[in-house]
Amino acid sequence: MSTTVSGQRDTYSLGYAIRSGLAGGIAGCVAKTAVAPLDRVKILFQASNPDFQKYAGSWTGAFRAGLAIYRDSGIRGLLQGHSATLLRIFPYAGIKFMAYDQWRAILIPSKEHETNLRRFSAGAFAGMTSVTFTYPLELIRVRMAFQSRVTAQSAPARPSFLRSMTNIYQEGTLSQTSAASAASSSHIFNRFPILKFYRGFTVTMVGMIPYAGTAFLTWDFLRAHFYPDRDDTSTRPGILANLAIGAVAGAVAQTVSYPLEVTRRRMQVGGITRPDRWLGWGETIRMIYSSGGLRGFYVGLSIGYLKIIPMNGISFAVWQGCKWLMGL
Repeated sequence: MSTTVSGQRDTYSLGYAIRSGLAGGIAGCVAKTAVAPLDRVKILFQASNPDFQKYAGSWTGAFRAGLAIYRDSGIRGLLQGHSATLLRIFPYAGIKFMAYDQWRAILIPSKEHETNLRRFSAGAFAGMTSVTFTYPLELIRVRMAFQSRVTAQSAPARPSFLRSMTNIYQEGTLSQTSAASAASSSHIFNRFPILKFYRGFTVTMVGMIPYAGTAFLTWDFLRAHFYPDRDDTSTRPGILANLAIGAVAGAVAQTVSYPLEVTRRRMQVGGITRPDRWLGWGETIRMIYSSGGLRGFYVGLSIGYLKIIPMNGISFAVWQGCKWLMGL
């Protein structure tokens, strides 16, 4: 009993939280870097970039799209938006894994409280916590990755982090006439320009519940099933086991939450397609369905699996490895 109480007290300490967040941030950066080219192609597919629609819908399409990007822009094209990804993913992953440790300790203070619902809730709360603090960086990353020859005709320079951030802030104001500006003075974007950085935030938060909840539920359940923690001498899963369990967790979570992810991407790039106003849930869903039917909600899913399976496996394995190195 004293060991359990001591462990709980250590989990709540500031030192534990900082080390847990550092381990998660490192894990997120390593995993995202490993799949950065796939991430770029996936965003182009999901957001229906006109340059790359001809490649969507097949397993080989992702490879051909990657070759097209490489021929046009080289390695830098495959990594376009990755600087924003790293700026976002370190705090995002750090907060997510740190929050998961904290939420799990609160919701599951002992083995008697360990249920699948509590596992799911801990993961969902962790994901929502991290998104709340890092969403503007996510939007900037998506905009940078979305830019291509067709979408960037008015801005031929390769999009930088600061340029993308400035463009988002100025959306809906650059081409307005004085009359139009006066007529739209009460528009929500004019009154609260910061909201331009939160396009798609609500659908992201809703989508994070099944995604993060399912990912951590699957992770925790499989670890408990194959490596039960009976006492201090129990076998801990090795790096290959963590890779495999993390990969399965990512695949299950991706399948459950993918339609919401496609909706989120469309809303995030709404500032490019409809810069004058906020695209709502209903309009975005109708737009996706009218252009692709039910299959439209799963465009890019194959490349999603190619990306999420190794990324989640690497992320969970590196997270556990860093925690072990840090004595957590």
